[in-house]
Amino acid sequence: MSEPDRVGASQEAAAASPPDDRPRCGWATGSAPDYLVYHDEEWGVPLRGIAAMFERISLEAFQSGLSWLTILRKRPAFRSAFAGFDPAVVARYDEDDVVRLLGDRGIVRNRRKIEATLHNARAVLDLDVPLDELVWSFAPDPTGRTRPATPADVPAVSPESTAMAKELKRRGLRFVGPTTCYALMQAVGIVDDHVLGCWRAR
Repeated sequence: MSEPDRVGASQEAAAASPPDDRPRCGWATGSAPDYLVYHDEEWGVPLRGIAAMFERISLEAFQSGLSWLTILRKRPAFRSAFAGFDPAVVARYDEDDVVRLLGDRGIVRNRRKIEATLHNARAVLDLDVPLDELVWSFAPDPTGRTRPATPADVPAVSPESTAMAKELKRRGLRFVGPTTCYALMQAVGIVDDHVLGCWRAR
């Protein structure tokens, strides 16, 4: 979700009031409370751990074509449906599980995305390096980056996200295009795209 879901945020406008007067990225204010909490507590916070990274990759894939708000609100159901995104468990899911998941109204019921999640779990187990280490290996040099002044300055892709997408695909993962990979980099703190003046800007 590049600068979380500008479309989804605009659709939910005027639904929340910031709890304080700290300056924030525009997408987090005047929008759904879910965005505010996500902005303040998660977006851009460095994330480690194989299961945690697998969850983020999976949710970014499910978000494709949808509002990130939809995914946020369904995240508890996703975690339940996919065994906390433990790739060792998800890798053992079979066609019966696909059918079960397609009937689960708590998640996004898209067969291609569900099957890709199962496939990706198996690909993660086949990696010769932990998933989170692989993803973080594409971190850009922070000294060469300029903090975005406005949302219009936030890119949708980068050379690093393009390289990450190519490598993840080479290693067998699906639904990992350059835009999805850049959104992942933002979400897990590999890049810090909080705009100039936001209290969360590092």
